Amino acid sequence: MEVSKSVSAKIAEYLLQIHAIKLQPENPFTWASGWKSPIYSDNRLSLSHPEVRNFIKKELSRLIIAKFPQTEAIVGVATAGIAPGVLVADELSLPFGYVRSEAKKHGMAKQVEGDIKQGQKILVIEDLVSTGKSSLQAVNSLKDFGAHVIGMASIFTYGFDEAVKAFSDANCEYVSLCNYNTLLSVAVANNIVKENQLELLAEWRNNPSAWRQ
Repeated sequence: MEVSKSVSAKIAEYLLQIHAIKLQPENPFTWASGWKSPIYSDNRLSLSHPEVRNFIKKELSRLIIAKFPQTEAIVGVATAGIAPGVLVADELSLPFGYVRSEAKKHGMAKQVEGDIKQGQKILVIEDLVSTGKSSLQAVNSLKDFGAHVIGMASIFTYGFDEAVKAFSDANCEYVSLCNYNTLLSVAVANNIVKENQLELLAEWRNNPSAWRQ
């Protein structure tokens, strides 16, 4: 099952409406990596909007039931994937845990938190996938722990070729409720960006690391 165009467009509309995603092709943002970008995403803002939060929860849950029916537990990627992961796990009445970027330096020195079992079939939740590097780092940490990762789902993805290849090479099935192309279509329809800005936005999508460097 793929996400329907109407669901993907509704997610894009919501994220733009609450300014969880901002588009500024003429006044780009600077990411932590140093990349210049016409887009900035902070999907954690959706948590402050019940209508948006509930729509995301229900659509992620439907997607998991349809595409990953064998799921035995939900694991969120710290930190932004924790909240949507909890919401989905609650909706599906499944166990929940989360995975840190690295093990704690104290206490039990855990990297995987929660009562997650070795061999358990895990569906990983992310809020956003960019290059896929940190997402797949979380997947590998879960595999090292002994969990059986069956796939990953996210709220939004930029759809970089680098990420598509990374997930393919890692043999990790991945789906997202919304993507960059859908976002641009919705942004144009709602006069958030102009048709004549689409070429500039496409240039970034095709070569983000070199854009305006």
